[in-house]
Amino acid sequence: MDGILLINKPAGMTSHDVVNRMRKILHTKKVGHCGTLDPDATGVLVLCIGKATKALQFLMSEEKEYQATLCLGIATDTYDASGKIVEEKEFCGVENVDSVLSSFLGAQEQMPPIYSAIKVNGKKLYEYARNQESVEIQPRSIFIKNIKCISQENQYITIQVQCSKGTYIRSLCVDIGKKLGYPAHMTNLIRLSSGNFHIQDCYSIEEIEEGHYHLMSLEEAFAHFDHYFVDDENIVYHGKKIKSDIDHQVVVCNQEGKVLAVYKPDGQGYLKSVRGLF
Repeated sequence: MDGILLINKPAGMTSHDVVNRMRKILHTKKVGHCGTLDPDATGVLVLCIGKATKALQFLMSEEKEYQATLCLGIATDTYDASGKIVEEKEFCGVENVDSVLSSFLGAQEQMPPIYSAIKVNGKKLYEYARNQESVEIQPRSIFIKNIKCISQENQYITIQVQCSKGTYIRSLCVDIGKKLGYPAHMTNLIRLSSGNFHIQDCYSIEEIEEGHYHLMSLEEAFAHFDHYFVDDENIVYHGKKIKSDIDHQVVVCNQEGKVLAVYKPDGQGYLKSVRGLF
């Protein structure tokens, strides 16, 4: 039972809840996930099973795509629908939605929500919030590659966003609301993709329970990475360096295409092992 499993996470479960459920269904303790989704969010959750857990760090995709709905006129302390209402303003219509969304394109600094798992001085931000303790939150550098309006119905605006890892869509919804002149919060979030893993390839928990799923191999999961092929597998098994002028991280495979390890340049004309995947 080794490979990558793509889950369409249901609302109401934490990412860790899903991991625990899969451990029971698949009868293995070796299950890990690549990138947390909020409990209320749905969509792509990438799980690594068995020996494939060694690949977790390499499948934490830099780019994500989401569909989110924001509500104008109401702000909550958590920035989403599960929170306590902290501000309200009567909705009287909006203009220039597309131009406001376009203003968020590119590199920028984003203030994460206080109700998040980011650690400050060894403690998660939401722990400060729950204990009503003050804490200084630092902005984070993010990148919005694409953003567009999918639909608008009264005070509800649905957007589609391609963004860098670490982007908080809840914060983005609140910031969009501010530019449109309203308090706002996120009411719905679907992760459409995480790197090269897409929602149309995901399975529901019920399908997995019934045995209707495909466990993706490491070869499939790393298909979009640059590959380096070796004649002698023992070089990799013993963690030896490979003489090469390649200047970036590569997946090292044997002549049959079996994934063996991830290597990176050492700056001295060699590739060195980052992690064996055998």
